Amino acid sequence: MTVEATSRRNTGRELAADELPGVVGDVLATTPFIDIHTHLFAPSFGTLGRWGIDDLLTYHYLEAELFRFSPVRPDEYWALTKPQRADLVWQTLFVDHTPLSEAARGVVSSLNALGLDTEAPSLGCLRQFFADQRLETYVPRIFGLAGVSHVVMTNDPLDDDETPAWNAGVEPDDRFLAALRLDRVLNEWESHYEQLTAQGFPAEKHPGTASVAAVRQFLAAWIARAKPVYLAVSLPDTFSFPTDDGRTRLLADAVLPACREFRLPLALMIGVRRQINPALRSAGDGAGRADMQVVGRLCEQFPDNRFMVSVLSRENQHELCVYARKFSNLLPFGCWWFLNTPSIVEEITRARLELLGTSFIPQHSDARILEQLTYKWRETRRTLTPILSGAYRRLMSDGRAVSRDDVQRDVERLFRGNFEHWTTTLS
Repeated sequence: MTVEATSRRNTGRELAADELPGVVGDVLATTPFIDIHTHLFAPSFGTLGRWGIDDLLTYHYLEAELFRFSPVRPDEYWALTKPQRADLVWQTLFVDHTPLSEAARGVVSSLNALGLDTEAPSLGCLRQFFADQRLETYVPRIFGLAGVSHVVMTNDPLDDDETPAWNAGVEPDDRFLAALRLDRVLNEWESHYEQLTAQGFPAEKHPGTASVAAVRQFLAAWIARAKPVYLAVSLPDTFSFPTDDGRTRLLADAVLPACREFRLPLALMIGVRRQINPALRSAGDGAGRADMQVVGRLCEQFPDNRFMVSVLSRENQHELCVYARKFSNLLPFGCWWFLNTPSIVEEITRARLELLGTSFIPQHSDARILEQLTYKWRETRRTLTPILSGAYRRLMSDGRAVSRDDVQRDVERLFRGNFEHWTTTLS
């Protein structure tokens, strides 16, 4: 080894191969993560925030699973009160059956993290525990158990329930960062353009010049109000670009210029098939394989825009990595929705490490219920420990030493630095 190489490697004691799992696990456990995509709300948003046992159990992942085990029909289920629905889910999935699915096991993990009974025959004691909590102390406790310093919300400026909170001057919370969700603008324009007009941005049913101008003004106003760290949209597996439609016009002429003007990334979450079973409501969505050439075209045609991309189909993951190797304005992130299961997370993360090094964001929680942060990040750390340990072990066997400082640098980059650089340093 040369003097120069020796100097470069003096970043801490070299680890032995058998030390790797312990060191990697400890670094993952003690590094506060940034959760870059959730559906949580800061406490100042009031009842929009969801937490507690009834919300945990009526999460749509569990509702979809309930109908596989229970003779209760969806219409009968929706006629129940939320506590009644929670009781049914608990009895069916946790008492009558072993909670082996990822969604059900996640509830067990969340309760266990809080020191609660995971085998309670009924929900009375659990409900009392959550009723006794106060968010001013409970939120920091959950953040601490999850090992996160910040979470990014999903904020829809056309949502009839959320907009009044912003109009009332919702109190900022440094722990909860905003992200503007544009699904209603880009995917459902004809159903929602009148809401822009009602907010003072005159728009037309046809997304022509006037509507493009309205969207630009609308985005500028909401960016100033919410101070988002990125803009975002979920897209169907059939998403294509460019095409002769309103979405292409609004995306190319309004959303992407706004992202450039305000130096914000655009997060594309591609692959949703909405309401393949409408009777299940929010549990009725599915997934499909997308055309990844769309991502390449966007990155090539808009080199001054930064794209954060997550795809819902397992089959699209390798293509996403290949495109990320070709376009430095593309940042893959997370294992989203149906992919957030340990076996698939492991496969995707190994492939990304092998193709991209540490230039991606491995995971986000997608949490809708506050307590989900605990189990989703516990599971991420548990899954990532052998993956990173194996990668370092192979590197060491090929002649490169690894120190704890190396591990710390890489973990911080994966779970903090890449996002900070993408959304803050470059802003």
